[in-house]
Amino acid sequence: MGSSPKMVTSPGPIRVLTVDDHALIREGIAALVGNQKDMRLVGEASNGREAIEQFRLHRPDVTLMDLQMPEMNGIDALIAIRGEFPGARIIMLTTYAGDVLCKRAMQAGAQAYILKGNVRKDLLDTIRAVRAGKKFIHAEVAAELASHAADDALSEREIEVLSLIAAGNSNKLVADQLAISEDTVKGHVKSILSKLGVNDRTHAVTAALKRGIIEL
Repeated sequence: MGSSPKMVTSPGPIRVLTVDDHALIREGIAALVGNQKDMRLVGEASNGREAIEQFRLHRPDVTLMDLQMPEMNGIDALIAIRGEFPGARIIMLTTYAGDVLCKRAMQAGAQAYILKGNVRKDLLDTIRAVRAGKKFIHAEVAAELASHAADDALSEREIEVLSLIAAGNSNKLVADQLAISEDTVKGHVKSILSKLGVNDRTHAVTAALKRGIIEL
């Protein structure tokens, strides 16, 4: 008989860091992970700044990062962590299947992107897949990405205008704040409605928030 192949020692449990500003979500994830023989929760954080500190402290195998958080959002924390630790494996968790946010997160180096509503069903398999070096985008998010792939992106100025509208400003106030004419604002609004495929300002704001084009 030839020499037997070298035994591959099974790696230790997957060390997980969870980052979310809602204690209930963190507790739910802790319970899910705690029930798995091949995983161990090593740390928790409630915002992006804490996430960076906890990552430095624990060097987890996989980080579960909420997208929308106060102080420092998930994408900024992801960029900061991967700047320091290029091998960091990060799964983004979000409420909305926003294509723009997903694109930004994946470009910044996220390994996976899943919806909070699917955490119970998808999270554990996603953690294992990401630990093994795979990428994962939830089907609903992938469908959003595909459906908007050919869309015209909003310009920086249009995003500024829409953010001011979302904050409750009239066209006149938007014009004053950006030092442009009211007619120019109306032109931008018309273009925004057309690009987002909506009929009025309210729906434009809702669509842009869901897709992650603007934040409140």
